[in-house]
Amino acid sequence: MTRKHHGPSPERTKTDKSLKVERANTDDAIRGDRKSAERVAEKVIDKARAVADSIVSAERKKTDTARHPARRVARKRLSGQRAAADSATRGQRETADTALRSDLKDRANALEALLVHERAATDAYLLTERVRSDDDVAHRDDFLGMVAHDVRNLLNGVILNLEMLSPAGSAASPEPRVATATARIRRDVGRMNRLIGDLVDVTSIDAGKLAMIPVDGDAGALVTEATETFLPASEAKGVVLAATLPSEELRGVFDPDRMLQVFANVLANAIKFTPRAGRIDVGVERVRGAIRFSVQDTGIGIPTPMLKAIFERFWQVGKNDNRGMGLGLYISKCIVEAHGGKIWAESTPGRGSLFYFTLPVRAPRRSSPRVKRAVRRRK
Repeated sequence: MTRKHHGPSPERTKTDKSLKVERANTDDAIRGDRKSAERVAEKVIDKARAVADSIVSAERKKTDTARHPARRVARKRLSGQRAAADSATRGQRETADTALRSDLKDRANALEALLVHERAATDAYLLTERVRSDDDVAHRDDFLGMVAHDVRNLLNGVILNLEMLSPAGSAASPEPRVATATARIRRDVGRMNRLIGDLVDVTSIDAGKLAMIPVDGDAGALVTEATETFLPASEAKGVVLAATLPSEELRGVFDPDRMLQVFANVLANAIKFTPRAGRIDVGVERVRGAIRFSVQDTGIGIPTPMLKAIFERFWQVGKNDNRGMGLGLYISKCIVEAHGGKIWAESTPGRGSLFYFTLPVRAPRRSSPRVKRAVRRRK
């Protein structure tokens, strides 16, 4: 059994991609500016030369039309001088053009060499910072792991002492206030355990080390286990929780504990935001080469602009919206994507929500049909 990690952190991947895009844009801009500068310079030079040529032409025309006694005698000599002057001017202009183009090329090459040097320095600095960051993250992960372990031990001690104070099957029933306080402590300890687990998972995701243990499994069995786990909570809320399975096995390679964690986050929210006498339906089916899970509730729904925001890290609800998703859906998104799938939500406010998440399909080695069954309970 191998332990799989979730690859580079999303933030680092986005940084590398953005850096490549910015560098490509910079190169395009520099090439465009260089060509534009060359065109502007050529236009200025051509305009200046055209003005000079027009002045020379006007002076020559004026000289030719002026009356002069020796004009006929000097015409041949003047024509030769003008031809020599024109030839010299063309030569000087060609020399100037060559020098100008060479100067522009030298400047462009110098700019490119400087840019390459600056980029190499940036890459070296970025690599150094990443090494330092990796070291800091490693120390942070070790520290967080030790703290989480110690805190969980303390919480387990709290639960153990609660059980000793109110043992199951005891003939003497505890006072109502004691029973209420005990139940409240149990709920708070459970929430603290979940919060610790979420923080550890988020830290692992940031470090690109979300641990996975993929094994061959049946998606239908996964749905059954998740539904049966949350039946007591749905019954306590007065909500119908039902799961419908396909008539044949849907085999896939996934981490069952991690996928149960996804179901826990989605089902907990569905139960929380579905009113009494509501309904939650869980399903699984094969859709276009993937195993698609679904969780549909008849709760208060999610506003359309928030359908993507609910999967963001540390997403906080607005003061006018009481859907408190916390870290759960962000972690669920990372888990599903680590399996090569995707997760999304559809909703109509006031009419409930529908969550989908997918896994790649693994073809079964042999068919093993079974009877379609459902898990249904009502309070």
